[in-house]
Amino acid sequence: MARWHLSIIAILSAIGLSLSAAGQVPSRDASAAPSSPTPLLVAADLRPGTDLSGPWHYSVDPYRAGLAGFHGGAPNASEARWADIDVGATMRKGDGAMFEFDMDSAPITTLPASWLTHAAEMRYYQGLVWYQRHFQATRPAGKRVFLRLGAANYKTRVYLNGTPLGEHEGGFTPFAFEVTKLLRDGDNQVTIGVDSAVSDTSVPPPVTDWENYGGITRSIRLIETPNTYVDDAWVRLTRSGTLAIDAHLDGPKAAGQPVRLVIPALGVSQAGTTDANGNWRTTIAAPRALERWSPERPRLYDVAIEAGDDRWRDQVGFRTIETRGSEILLNGRPIFLRGISLHEEELGVSPARVITPAAARALLSEAKQALHANFVRLAHYPHDETMVRAADALGLLVWSEVPVYWRISWANPDTLATARRMIAENILRDRNRASIAIWSIANETPITDARNIFLNTLAADVRRLDDTRLVGAALLTERSAASGHPVMTMSDPLAAQLDVMGINTYNGWYGDDRLADVPAIEWRVPTDKPLIFSEFGADAKAGFHDPRAMPQKFSEEYQADYYRQTLAMAAKIPTLRGLSPWILKDFRSPRRQNAFQQGWNRKGLISETGQHKLAFDVLAAFYREREEGHR
Repeated sequence: MARWHLSIIAILSAIGLSLSAAGQVPSRDASAAPSSPTPLLVAADLRPGTDLSGPWHYSVDPYRAGLAGFHGGAPNASEARWADIDVGATMRKGDGAMFEFDMDSAPITTLPASWLTHAAEMRYYQGLVWYQRHFQATRPAGKRVFLRLGAANYKTRVYLNGTPLGEHEGGFTPFAFEVTKLLRDGDNQVTIGVDSAVSDTSVPPPVTDWENYGGITRSIRLIETPNTYVDDAWVRLTRSGTLAIDAHLDGPKAAGQPVRLVIPALGVSQAGTTDANGNWRTTIAAPRALERWSPERPRLYDVAIEAGDDRWRDQVGFRTIETRGSEILLNGRPIFLRGISLHEEELGVSPARVITPAAARALLSEAKQALHANFVRLAHYPHDETMVRAADALGLLVWSEVPVYWRISWANPDTLATARRMIAENILRDRNRASIAIWSIANETPITDARNIFLNTLAADVRRLDDTRLVGAALLTERSAASGHPVMTMSDPLAAQLDVMGINTYNGWYGDDRLADVPAIEWRVPTDKPLIFSEFGADAKAGFHDPRAMPQKFSEEYQADYYRQTLAMAAKIPTLRGLSPWILKDFRSPRRQNAFQQGWNRKGLISETGQHKLAFDVLAAFYREREEGHR
């Protein structure tokens, strides 16, 4: 069974969330929400362990027989057959046991990857898929072992040697289970059931504008730690200019344990002792030699926390982000966010959704180097850890968000619980990343009383979990007319809870506006907060040209002119402090089925294969001018 982590219990209890034991049914009342049965293992990707990527057996289970039993009952017996039975031996014995499930004879695929690439018949499969593999292990003396998944979409059940470890809901955040006592010397078998089906109460809801990539799409690792280890650590520069350190130890010697923060390049060696709950919190004066992280100079420091036999480490950049009136201040100086949005899809036509460090750098380098961006919006869910680490290294500020998208089931307490847990998992994973500037809590959500309560709750959670960054959301606007020209008004009450207002606008693409009329559009927004155009864009099929004076939609010329007119409109808004147009590259969306799209959203500035469209150069020139003018 998973061993409960005291720090995450304390953190999530503080924001009103309760936990359930691994493998048990979580509580479902209106005031409490289930949390993942997981330790944090912050910076787990830098810890030693065993990579379980590679060949796995897989089997579809469209009737979910592995959960409900072959005749709809006895789920535990059925689970055992999926998770641990030797079907070949059972058949040879002829003892009459069920042997409809034979994972050892099932097809083989390579993980991580969405199952959309496993076989042609899997391309549009949605539902439950089982994965299984064997691995060799030796139970380490005096150590603990955790099985950690970077993400699996959407609901996941995990078993080791036939024993259920626990469950997780949410397709984009990591989860882990302790397996120290279940691990066997020699052969071990791990079984994972992943169900991609979502419902009206899921986060996100069933209808989105992107591909639903079912499967295990991120890393699968066995991670070793000492018996007492640093499970959570957060090292940051506060807005007051001091270094603040929070750490939590987990294990039998967590209380009263001597600990030490070490930053060799800054000559920092700060000692302390954990309290009765294994926590250590301190602040120190920032060294005079500290160089602040920025897009121009993305300085990262090797940071370590030593505690007994454990040495936690990470690479951390130190900077501050805040607002003053309508300004966004990075390290105390105003900054204009020259950005672009992107989905978590690598360059290429294969729908595997596997973001390696090389793939992350390829995507973000298009933004940083070719587009002259200093900012990316990672839409519409938490992206892989490799993406934010690459943003740290390259020098790109990040808008990070959870998939509270469109028509969420606002009045459903389970949905709120899922969203709260998801945003907590996102923040706790990434709050050591210097690149993260904005935690976004929603995208394009219609205004209702229930929605306001839901999102106000998320905004409050973010501030309790991380008071060093900005809270944002992408909001909707209302259209009217005055003095013969269009007026766009943002009067969303959620704006009062935000540090940064995002607005998605598509005037000139959706609706009846002529491109020539777009610059005259008037914007009425609150003037006491910075505004970001979090989306704007127009579709274009790469290679389709229409050189007429009034080119047709879906041509590269139309998209390029759309950008010229929209940028002219944006230049007239005095509180505009950033842009993240939609989108860097074309991405898969099954709802897009006209002759130009065929399952792709074509609003990318580059094609899925990396071909730059005409509009790319329009935006790059605009950003280069701002970059050279330091505006």
